[in-house]
Amino acid sequence: MQAGVRLLDSDDGRRFGFDPGSFCLELLLTGGPVQVQRVELLRGPGDFTEWVVESRLARVAALDDVRVRPSELRELRDFRDAMWSVARGVARGEAVDREQVDLINDCATVDLNPELDPETGVRRWAAPITGEQILGAAARDAIELIGERASRVRECVAAGCALLFCDTSRPGNRRWCSMRRCGNRSKVKAYRNRQD
Repeated sequence: MQAGVRLLDSDDGRRFGFDPGSFCLELLLTGGPVQVQRVELLRGPGDFTEWVVESRLARVAALDDVRVRPSELRELRDFRDAMWSVARGVARGEAVDREQVDLINDCATVDLNPELDPETGVRRWAAPITGEQILGAAARDAIELIGERASRVRECVAAGCALLFCDTSRPGNRRWCSMRRCGNRSKVKAYRNRQD
């Protein structure tokens, strides 16, 4: 599976691929504030290091030797919760909370450092990679996404689905988190309604 595309379980037990379109939105899949009722996947630093090596950051460059301290994990979860609120507000065309925007801006001070592997010449992130650097990368991604592509931040239009994504399609008309899940359900429901 391509880095950044996550396999999620639907409420009927089927798995589907979901591409949120950006790293900061991919991070939202790890949990969130109580309002979004997502299961917390980042219970400890090890959970995060396992998750991040399969993220879209790994598509850009190899992630070797990731070291996340418990305090950094708390900061990552705080960022993620703020990002939930800000991204949902942007997707809905609502005003966003200034304190949450300030938190995102404050997190963008440290970033990952790219380097070439001396043996292979392949691009990788300079190790060790800290939770603070990953947080900085997520915050910079959020600033770019909201500052330059806010009109492409969407919430799935299916009832009961709260997944957020960046519409990276050329025409910019993506409506669902996944055609295999919500898109298909919506089309089946519309077909049945026409038959009645």
